[in-house]
Amino acid sequence: MNLNALYKLSYGMYIIGSHKGDKLNGQIANTVFQITSEPPTVAVSINKQNLTHEYIKASQVFSASMLCQASPLPFIGGFGFKSGRDTDKLKGVNYKVGQTGSPIFLDNATAYLEAEVTQDIDVGTHTIFIGKIIAAEILNEDPCMTYEYYHQVKRGTTPKTAPSYIAKS
Repeated sequence: MNLNALYKLSYGMYIIGSHKGDKLNGQIANTVFQITSEPPTVAVSINKQNLTHEYIKASQVFSASMLCQASPLPFIGGFGFKSGRDTDKLKGVNYKVGQTGSPIFLDNATAYLEAEVTQDIDVGTHTIFIGKIIAAEILNEDPCMTYEYYHQVKRGTTPKTAPSYIAKS
């Protein structure tokens, strides 16, 4: 079985934000998808080890900022290969606090949405958080980064905590 076939699934690149009290955090994710249009509902898959998971569980809200193709790898890496437990990921990053209290990342983003969690599903290493969208805006018309573009053009890698991680054999 060639699990690299999973890389052919269509994904985007997002920064998922949430909060716990007055503490903010964000992480890269490639698994955000629309569930319904009425009410507007999305889902995100977050590794249980990630600080953002803890924040979403506590606050029951999240934001998703859609990244543009021009997003530099060091910017993506700052949210994807570092832990908010060890570093302030928001330092030097342009963001605003949204209606949910979650950070909305404006640097390198084309649009964003905010959601209130309506359900969460335990799927082993990850939790799928399903959320009703309560706010959404388009920031510009730049093309969105796909996960394929991130791998093939940017030559980005996948952290072990990502739902799409495949161990090298």
